[in-house]
Amino acid sequence: MTNSYSMVEGLGVASRAFADIEAWLRTKPETIDVVNVENDPDYQRRDIDLIWITQTGEILVEIKGDRWDKTRNFFFETHSNLEKGTPGCFLYTEADWLFYYFVNTRELYRLPMPKTREWFKITMKRFRERSTTTSVGNRHYTTVGRIVPITTVMLEVSGVKKDILTVDC
Repeated sequence: MTNSYSMVEGLGVASRAFADIEAWLRTKPETIDVVNVENDPDYQRRDIDLIWITQTGEILVEIKGDRWDKTRNFFFETHSNLEKGTPGCFLYTEADWLFYYFVNTRELYRLPMPKTREWFKITMKRFRERSTTTSVGNRHYTTVGRIVPITTVMLEVSGVKKDILTVDC
């Protein structure tokens, strides 16, 4: 099954996720600063979106915004652009944490990387593969990933944290 989306839709979800998470992190007592590096080529190559500077050091964060909260699943990307052979961010991010955020319900799951990735690589064949196409002008690209139940990740990967963001953004 393949779903289709526009680039504008995707950017709207991502913008909302970034705004909500940055605002929430700034309310945390351990936060010294939050630096958005999503447009920095050096961090883009490493697939890192934020540097969360805390009293104990820097934490590198990758953000995944999603609006499909009713499925109770994560979508772990294995190919970000199938046509170009680009691997999914989930497989190569150098972030310490993946912040998976459902924008409609404001549920944030903080997944420890690379622990979650190593678990996924071992277990991914048991999860359904799905793809989406994204339109960019008169062209498109295909993203491929696995549908992974949130409850499975919560039970099988230690260190996963769930928060409900209550900050008004």
